[in-house]
Amino acid sequence: MTFNPDADISGGKASRRGRNTGIAVAGGGVGVIAIFLISQLLGVDLSPLLGGGGGGQPAASDSALEQCLTGADANENVECRMKGASASLEAYWETEAPELGIAYNPPQDFILFDQATTTGCGSASAATGPFYCPPDQTIYIDVTFYDELRSRFGASGGPLAEMYVIAHEWGHHVQNLDGTLARSQDGQTGPTSNAVRVELQADCYAGAWAANASQVADDSGVPFLQPITEAQYRDALSAASAVGDDRIQQATQGQVTPHSFTHGSSEQRMAWFKTGVEQGAGACDTFAVAPADL
Repeated sequence: MTFNPDADISGGKASRRGRNTGIAVAGGGVGVIAIFLISQLLGVDLSPLLGGGGGGQPAASDSALEQCLTGADANENVECRMKGASASLEAYWETEAPELGIAYNPPQDFILFDQATTTGCGSASAATGPFYCPPDQTIYIDVTFYDELRSRFGASGGPLAEMYVIAHEWGHHVQNLDGTLARSQDGQTGPTSNAVRVELQADCYAGAWAANASQVADDSGVPFLQPITEAQYRDALSAASAVGDDRIQQATQGQVTPHSFTHGSSEQRMAWFKTGVEQGAGACDTFAVAPADL
């Protein structure tokens, strides 16, 4: 999607961290589950990160993000685009969540990091991919992930594809607020598991935001974003397809094993994103859908 050049994105929730190679693993099962789910997403074995260790505090470097003030900045720079997306998502969910009966409060932070950082779920690296950490209610991403999405998994790229990823993670925050996210932690996998239902609901929430984003305005009444073009919509569907379990498993292990699915197939992820676009967040109850229709 394209930002309106005059839109005010200065209030977007985003901060920047530099490189930090220290490892600080959260206690308890949530951190382990987060690492497991991320490993499944990218086909990368992150279990060595669960071995413990010290690690210092990451050094903040927010000066560049402080210069991201307008939609024009967001159109020109990927990190400004992340800040702009957060401003739009925050404004959208402040209104939409109460409509779903969810008491909303914003994520604690949205952190853009470089190479490695510590989180409430343990250590994260560029190989980890974007994720939401429930213990610290924070979204994390190294934006070089978008290059990986194109080069390794064949997504077409584009601004809406990038923002779809963040909207999906914001959806996990909404699920964390209403208790839905915990349903993915029952240890079950497969195409109709709770883990997959949680991920597909987050895809649906991302689609609902995208469809309404051109109507979400800054404090001056200027819409953050312009309406989705057909090409941008295809880019978002391409991103959803690229992170399907079947697509990732085929690319990383040469075969597809549906019983181990944790995020849904490419077809499922595209279908639920479309549901959100066409029917809104109220149609995103993936837990009410029969297995055959998921």
